[in-house]
Amino acid sequence: MTTAGDPNLRHLLARAVAVEQRIRRAVEARQLTDPDPDDAFRGLYLTDENIARLLDAEEARAFPSPVPDHDETATETPPGAPHGAPAETSAETPTRASRLTALPEASRLTSLAGEFDLTALDIEILLITLVPDLDDRFEAFYGYLNDDVTRRRPSIGLALGLCGLSPADQVARGRLSALAPLREGRLLLVEDLDRPFLSRALRVPDRVTAHLLGDDTPDPRLADLLAPWHAVPGVGDPAPLAAALARGASLAYLREDQGGAGTALAASALTLAGHRVLGLDLARLAEDPSPVEAVRSLVREARLTGSGLVCAPLDAVSREHPELLRRLTGTPVPTILVGRAPWDAAWSAAPPLLLHAPRVEPSTRAALWTDAYEAPVPETIDVDRLLSPFLLTPEQITRAARGAAQTTHLDGGTLTPDHVRQGARAQNAAGLDRLARRIEPTVTWDDLVLPPDTHAQLRELTARARHRDRVLGEWGMRPGGGRGRGVSALFAGDSGTGKTMSAEVIAADLGLDLYTVDLATVIDKYVGETEKNLERIFSEAAGVNGVLLFDEADAIFGKRSDVKDAHDRYANVESAYLLQRMESFDGLAILATNLRANLDDAFTRRLDLVIDFPVPDPEQRLVLWERCLGPVLPRGKDLDLAFCAENFELAGGNIRSVAVTSAYLAADTGEPVTMPTLIHAIQREYQKLGRLTLASEFGPYLELLA
Repeated sequence: MTTAGDPNLRHLLARAVAVEQRIRRAVEARQLTDPDPDDAFRGLYLTDENIARLLDAEEARAFPSPVPDHDETATETPPGAPHGAPAETSAETPTRASRLTALPEASRLTSLAGEFDLTALDIEILLITLVPDLDDRFEAFYGYLNDDVTRRRPSIGLALGLCGLSPADQVARGRLSALAPLREGRLLLVEDLDRPFLSRALRVPDRVTAHLLGDDTPDPRLADLLAPWHAVPGVGDPAPLAAALARGASLAYLREDQGGAGTALAASALTLAGHRVLGLDLARLAEDPSPVEAVRSLVREARLTGSGLVCAPLDAVSREHPELLRRLTGTPVPTILVGRAPWDAAWSAAPPLLLHAPRVEPSTRAALWTDAYEAPVPETIDVDRLLSPFLLTPEQITRAARGAAQTTHLDGGTLTPDHVRQGARAQNAAGLDRLARRIEPTVTWDDLVLPPDTHAQLRELTARARHRDRVLGEWGMRPGGGRGRGVSALFAGDSGTGKTMSAEVIAADLGLDLYTVDLATVIDKYVGETEKNLERIFSEAAGVNGVLLFDEADAIFGKRSDVKDAHDRYANVESAYLLQRMESFDGLAILATNLRANLDDAFTRRLDLVIDFPVPDPEQRLVLWERCLGPVLPRGKDLDLAFCAENFELAGGNIRSVAVTSAYLAADTGEPVTMPTLIHAIQREYQKLGRLTLASEFGPYLELLA
């Protein structure tokens, strides 16, 4: 509980005393100038004396009139016009415009008038509406002139009267219509729409007021929508797009692949063309409760600051919110859209410039990462090689470097390859986690027990994934056909021969996560649903740097058959669709099957590698027994692992299962794993597999069977 002796309380009370002293001085000053300080109805009405007193308080003025009092062009006030209003009509706009030339050329008001195509009358109305936000005396003035002390902003009729115009002047009224520059550009808001036209209140948005006062802080309405995209040197060539923007082009679409530099290239082009950059996250815009209002505020922000728009990712709104795209493509500011979908002509009235945004090349990728890391990188860390399997945008590279720096500080301050990989993996989208099971690799090449040729093919597959940008990108070894830069392989072999573990080892070597998809769960009995499920998986995988493992691939990659009924036709459609989608996939996809003979020949032709996983021989089985039992599990002296390896033809997965069962049996009895324990576990594995327990296999241990 706070007490009077608390130093924090004493400090606050001292500051409160200072505030009280200021209030006392303000009250005394008010009483000295107030003609009737004892009025019981103070604040409920305004007298002529009070208005005269406020008008005489010249020292309180904060916003001088743009029209000099000694202007010789002003004429006598017409009958019925408010006192002090210039006797000008809408036909005298040129005369009024000539007087505005007295404003400084660099004035923000002058720039605003040029950007929004405002007339001199528009500027007068804007200033009339603006001054209550700059000088509080004008609240009283407008309350007095409105004959309503509660209405402290100018109405449309009052604003027109102060400009010396008749309320019936259609030209003047048209400058306050919904499509006029002041309102269309959201420089002026009309409130109280249920009132008659002339009595509706006018207000200048706070963002416009702040801009005219020199504040360039973005509209708070846009805080959650703006993205910090900026120019990145060395990424693509922005000169052609910048030249087009300088010649007046206002709309462009940069189509990119995974890891593309579309936003960075767009920002570089706008900067080169002399514009500032305003980034819009279209995914957040799609979730905004009032996206149309957000777009209007965004366009006003861009026009106030002389910015161009960089909008991405287009795919977030192209399907479900095409109307937002039509609004964005119709803005009066330079707009560059970035996405992966093909351009649809219905998205804009005018055709855009259609360009392709390149990926960040491996060498540039390493340079960007090193710059963002902001600390010396040890010579033993090859950032180029570590990042080569990852397809990252410039923004993702920057975040990956900063993430690596944070984990480095937590782990003692020395950068390791794992820190680099961990920062890169952290950039993966989370959408694929809902469609596949993510496995964080924990095994290495030393954990694999495979024939030399199989091991060599796995190494070749890893090399393909690491160098695909150079071979397929820089060297162009896969031209045409709409094929991506993906790498695909088939792992064929009996259950338990190491297919999933090998995929995990490859993922670990590349520094990627492993995502396993059971294709048997993707298949749907309803027509077209299987293809939709597959498309969702591939679409989400396009935003993830990982190894995609399709288990039970023969469930959908089976041989296409002659069409005898509707079921055959749709089964063939599913296979054909997946064949086509695999070719356009940019990632590393591995398919595992127990039945290679069931796969379609057209599918195997499209694979980069087909790797067979045979059942291990006795020598390999002995190694597997040793590794599966491990160094920690207590072992009895009677264990004969050589006998087990020679007599029991089990795959690695089965041997691991036997070892786990043995461990449970040993834990239950409190004794080490002995030969009877191991034989009992092998018997249970045989029962699972449906195999007979033959005397030729169990030999002298047959009598141990229950």
